[in-house]
Amino acid sequence: MTTASLIAEIKRKKSFLCIGLDVDLDKIPPYLLGDPDPIFAFNKAIIDATHHFAVSYKPNTAFYEAYGMKGWKSLQKTIEYLNAVHPEIYTIADAKRGDIGNTSTMYAKAFFNDLSFDSVTVAPYMGKDSVEPFLAFKDKHTIMLALTSNKGAFDFQTQKINDVELYKHVLETSKNWENAQNLMYVVGATKAEYFAEIRKIIPNNFLLVPGVGAQGGSLADVCKYGLNDQVGLLVNSSRGIIYASNDNDFASQAAKAAEKLQQEMATYL
Repeated sequence: MTTASLIAEIKRKKSFLCIGLDVDLDKIPPYLLGDPDPIFAFNKAIIDATHHFAVSYKPNTAFYEAYGMKGWKSLQKTIEYLNAVHPEIYTIADAKRGDIGNTSTMYAKAFFNDLSFDSVTVAPYMGKDSVEPFLAFKDKHTIMLALTSNKGAFDFQTQKINDVELYKHVLETSKNWENAQNLMYVVGATKAEYFAEIRKIIPNNFLLVPGVGAQGGSLADVCKYGLNDQVGLLVNSSRGIIYASNDNDFASQAAKAAEKLQQEMATYL
């Protein structure tokens, strides 16, 4: 999917909501466990109930890999369903990959060619030649970790090198990589005070923002400092939406939680 198509969908729905499909079988309604594929059954119900309000879905691959081949098959069925029924919705493989060049190429083929995701998250620690293979794919985006929402982000990402924080070095350096126009960046909502500085470095790129909802990030603060003239934000909520209820009404309660966020987003647009 092109950036222009994503922006058009955001404007059409008055939403920049991304829903994280992080399925834990211990948290889904017990009656679904009798389904031949409870993970896909849960995802399908969530998608059917919330697609009116979301412009993106983001399965975290760890929640599928944990269940072995069955989990991977559920992931495949989920992305196939999204691409077939809602091709206008932007899909993110939250895989946080990154390795030497030829390995990164294979990771990129797995998510872009085989599974047909629109984007994949990557870790930048190994540098240029570990990220550029992802950037080579036409109409696909690479979403690079920049400043994450977890407490451990302060261990490295905000440490200074020659009086400049490491995450700023990452942002500045990545702007010069081949096909850098295909880059997006992960910036946690719990680090909202950093958004103004980040926008000085990358004013035009999309930011994927986790941490709103269960992690306590403020949508108002994210929008105040992170919005640009093309919106430039995908704000993710996972647990706050998909686990709004663990009873038989889980899908309708997820829809209510998604609609609440979408309506707040509409006020900022």
